[in-house]
Amino acid sequence: SLDLRVTSHKIMEILATVLGMQRGTLTLLHPNSGDLAIEAAYGLSRQEQARGRFKIGEGITGRVFESGKPMIIPDIGKEPLFLDRTRSRGNIARQNIAFLCVPVKAHGETIGVLSVDRIFAEPAISFEEDLRVLDIVASLIGQAVKLNEIVAHEKKDLLAQTLHLRKELKEKYRLANIVGISKRMLEVYEAVEQVSGTGATVLLRGESGTGKELIARAIHYNSPRVNGPFIKLNCSAIPETLLESELFGHEKGAFTGATQTRQGRFELANGGTFFLDEIGDIPLSIQVKMLRVLQETRFERVGGNQLIEVDVRLIAATHRDLETAMREGTFREDLYYRLNVVPIFLPPLRDRQEDIPLLTEHFFQKFNTQHNKQVQFNGDVMDLFTRYHWPGNVRELENCIERMVIMTKNETIRIEDATQITNFLAPVSNGKSPAPDPVKPSTLPESLEQIEHRQILAALEKCGWVQARAARLLGLTSRQIGYKIKKYKIRSESPFL
Repeated sequence: SLDLRVTSHKIMEILATVLGMQRGTLTLLHPNSGDLAIEAAYGLSRQEQARGRFKIGEGITGRVFESGKPMIIPDIGKEPLFLDRTRSRGNIARQNIAFLCVPVKAHGETIGVLSVDRIFAEPAISFEEDLRVLDIVASLIGQAVKLNEIVAHEKKDLLAQTLHLRKELKEKYRLANIVGISKRMLEVYEAVEQVSGTGATVLLRGESGTGKELIARAIHYNSPRVNGPFIKLNCSAIPETLLESELFGHEKGAFTGATQTRQGRFELANGGTFFLDEIGDIPLSIQVKMLRVLQETRFERVGGNQLIEVDVRLIAATHRDLETAMREGTFREDLYYRLNVVPIFLPPLRDRQEDIPLLTEHFFQKFNTQHNKQVQFNGDVMDLFTRYHWPGNVRELENCIERMVIMTKNETIRIEDATQITNFLAPVSNGKSPAPDPVKPSTLPESLEQIEHRQILAALEKCGWVQARAARLLGLTSRQIGYKIKKYKIRSESPFL
């Protein structure tokens, strides 16, 4: 056991059985006071243990510690150095009590003393064999004490690191560190400030890549739950058969492969915040249990019957239209109203174009530092960025800039570099009409939508009109390319004009 008291008491019980020990003590040096005090004892009351304190060199115990050598007192009633500080033995002059005392060492340094009382029948009895046993036991105790000190020191360091990391996270997710000065984002900041100090459930709405997790973390790290855990789960990333276990945990043997009891995310988030991303993808069967947790703050693990109560603040997020899902019967109306206590809408990047220069500067600085580069960009690139509609929002902008910082061979990114390095801006041709020259601003009369239209069409033709392959080629999701094909009314029999 890493608990020194538990280990010491067990040792004392074994010594009492093996050696016929009547009383025994483990005395350790307390670094703060410099005194020797009883850490564990056998046959002594709490009051008697409390009285057992010695200075170094005081009495038999203090002398053994000072010298680092064992001592045998054949009859404590005849030994003037024996202090009987605990006053646990009555009249020692009338009892045949021998006192055996050995030093406890760790790495050659004396850290305490182990002593035992033995009742003897004849004064001539030898205690050498008992002393040898005690010496071995004292060596094991020394190792246990050192291990205990190491673990305690590591725990202290770990706690200090944890507090430091929490402080850094709180600083990182301050609202002042979130980039954006547009009116839409200022409204978001105001809502976050109002809701952070409460325990209300928050529903974050917005397209993919708008920064819903960033806002969720800002709410947590600016709330009274800052010292609690922040647990997240993406519902769309977990198969339906495993989602219930991920949320609520499971008991051992609940299903095939459940070899041990496992806590779910709700339990792990107890006392903190649970960020449930893409909650619109939760199946109806689990929505019922989710509603119960929100209403009663209690649940049962899969395969269990014990109610587990938790104190969790829920922040949910989705890019789906939950109102339409309710009408279609794929999302429960009662769960929707439980989640939609404080809705916060995150605007797409195309609706906050004034934030694009700030975000661009921020990401260039971030990735220059991260990749040890000093890449800059000219005004034409920024103009192109502000005019592009960014279907992937801030995530797409961030990935685009990191790709440019890594792949560019020049210190200044020009517009032709941007179109060569990035997928969404590359001027491609469908084989029927030449692509415009991107180098000269005067040759960019067509809108960015036309560029995107032509690039999607070229990718589809290259991939044999397989949408999934074309989406991977363009760095889009299947949902995004499907939306754009419908938007631009692209058909295989209708080439781009």
